[in-house]
Amino acid sequence: MKQVLSVEDMSVTFALHESEVHAVREMNFTLAEGETLAVVGESGSGKSQAFLAIMGLLAKNGTAGGRAMMGDINLIGMAPSQLDLYRGKDIAMIFQDPMTSLNPTLKVKTQLGEVLVKHRGFDKQAALKTAIEMLERVGIPEPVKRANAYPHELSGGMRQRVMIAMALLCQPKILIADEPTTALDVTVQAQMLDLFKTLTQDFGTSLVLITHDLGVVAGVADRMMVMYGGRAVEKGRVDDLFYDPRHPYTLGLLHSTPHIAKRAARLDPIQGLPPSLEHLPKGCSFNPRCAFAFDRCLEQRPPLTDAGDGRQKACFYEGPMAYGQVA
Repeated sequence: MKQVLSVEDMSVTFALHESEVHAVREMNFTLAEGETLAVVGESGSGKSQAFLAIMGLLAKNGTAGGRAMMGDINLIGMAPSQLDLYRGKDIAMIFQDPMTSLNPTLKVKTQLGEVLVKHRGFDKQAALKTAIEMLERVGIPEPVKRANAYPHELSGGMRQRVMIAMALLCQPKILIADEPTTALDVTVQAQMLDLFKTLTQDFGTSLVLITHDLGVVAGVADRMMVMYGGRAVEKGRVDDLFYDPRHPYTLGLLHSTPHIAKRAARLDPIQGLPPSLEHLPKGCSFNPRCAFAFDRCLEQRPPLTDAGDGRQKACFYEGPMAYGQVA
């Protein structure tokens, strides 16, 4: 399959007082045409910062290194004026909270229309017509009425659909969705995930789904990358990681997820808290929370290595793992 994005040795660093915080280290992955990649991990694992870096949207005290190749174009370190030629047109991002991402003082039609005017050269009339068609396509009822509304007049689910419509107007090659279902109830979450599946199939768009909730990954993503402490700790096909996780952190995330078939079973969450990126533990970052840690884990950081069948893991432990063994 043709690759639309290739990230090589990417890092994200923030200047903090007199020290530096490494939010992302040694990130490497590829994204194929029409593929959905889920990027999973607890809050603070570096998921969002990695893709904000690719979009050129880091905070002022943040810097990114490495390469993020979209074709023969390296997005890392590109000047904002150059990035604007690609953002929204070839690569688009849906942010966590649509209420703070949409301009509260502008009607929906204005915010959608300006994307088409800027990137596709539409006049205002053609932009409005196309925007209304896209609102209808993403499942918004009475699209003409909603186009004339302000963001605060829409429900959370509708605002999220507006953000999706805005991102898809230019039919980008890559769509990055950062926690797109966090603020939605379960029913609307299911509708939103079905919408992603349908639209990526219709447009051939490659999707990156950033989430801490494994429940939204099953049935949507093709591959999964699990992050912890700013690094990828396991990669592979979704089915492989769900049914045969090779890293204790992946196993812990799965065991912390409710299962309909096991309603009476208690959740077994991962004990402890994610590490501070400013003060990572020596050795493996997960060792203070890991039931399988041994001496080597306390001294050395495991590299991300091949684990067979197109999988990779960053873990020294090679024995069997079961849910009941998670600390």
